[in-house]
Amino acid sequence: MHAEIISIGDEITSGQILDTNSQWLSLRLEELGVKVLYHTTVGDEPDAIVPVFQHAYGRSDVIVTTGGLGATPADMTREALARSVGRKLVMDPKAIEHIRQLFARRKREMPKRNEVQAMCPEGGRMVPNPNGTAPGIDLEVPRQGKPPVRLFALPGVPAEMKEMFAQTVARELRKAGAGQRVIRHRRINCFGAGETQIVAMLPDIVHRSQDPHVGITASQATITMRLSASGATEEACQAAMEPIAATIRQHLGKLVFGEDDDELQDAVIRLLRQKGKTLATAEWGTAGLVADWLGSVADAPGFYLGGVVVQSDATAKRMLDLPADAGRARADGQERLAASMASACRQRFDADYGLAIGPFPKFDPGASDPKPVIFALAAAAGVSPKSMPFSAHPALLKALCGKNALDMLRLAMME
Repeated sequence: MHAEIISIGDEITSGQILDTNSQWLSLRLEELGVKVLYHTTVGDEPDAIVPVFQHAYGRSDVIVTTGGLGATPADMTREALARSVGRKLVMDPKAIEHIRQLFARRKREMPKRNEVQAMCPEGGRMVPNPNGTAPGIDLEVPRQGKPPVRLFALPGVPAEMKEMFAQTVARELRKAGAGQRVIRHRRINCFGAGETQIVAMLPDIVHRSQDPHVGITASQATITMRLSASGATEEACQAAMEPIAATIRQHLGKLVFGEDDDELQDAVIRLLRQKGKTLATAEWGTAGLVADWLGSVADAPGFYLGGVVVQSDATAKRMLDLPADAGRARADGQERLAASMASACRQRFDADYGLAIGPFPKFDPGASDPKPVIFALAAAAGVSPKSMPFSAHPALLKALCGKNALDMLRLAMME
């Protein structure tokens, strides 16, 4: 059973709002074992909506639409739906009575225009909307040689849409055979190599057509191996994915730092807890980003002791007791500066580890030999510096440098 989600509204196609309804619906449909193959977005124009519906009838078993069921002239979903199947709109007595009662409870007079919300294509059924004036529509569309398409048109208001899906749509889909199989996902997160490098390190497991399916995505230098499986139960899905997950971990080794929602800061705090160690940070170029990440981990208190953020020679001297000529150190001794920052924050917080990120050099996108940003890790055994070419896109530099610093600590603790 394959599904398509159609989002309707000029506010979406114009970019004025983000379509979060489609994401939520995709997650709920896949929980029922219904694979979502298409997301379609269309504006409030009947001549555009009608062919979108008709195209969906030919390729999808289940269609869920959101938006365009209000009472204004711009709400055209109902009319376009009737046109797409060649049926007239008829009034649903229960729906109009519900709308009237809703206005009465609110002590408001129902405008004549709201009557249109009780209209449904002939042969369709209304989907109750307990807390709104816009009922949904449940419509079966015949197909030659195939079972009919099941279409559910829901309002665009997220709270109403979610309640209607949970109370009615999910139940109807189960009656139609959904839920007999489930789809589950697993994400294995890696850092320290690019997408093509990671694919080259793995056996031939990235295939679109296989089940379990394996894909790969990148986000700010974090590489995620995405596993998806379908089966009769969640346990069957997890069992099918486990051998592939084991293969990925075997071949990628220390590049793998966690799964699902894990970030590098989660991996670092986890290792600190396991080893009973503490950490403090000193940041110049990343302006407190790493401290924010670490502080947001639920288990961080007691293991991440805090951080210092400096943005000038004066604050470096005041907060970390660095030399007054820290500016000159930036020019000709960045490793010494980063090492001093790491040692100073370790001593200041009485921590087992001090992690420092030095100042960023001036960004020059055309430089053939870009200047590096320096990280340093101070521990009882001494101070270790590390450099990274300052050559990424400016929008990614802070996150990339922060992740490299955290990964430096993670690998040191693993050794």
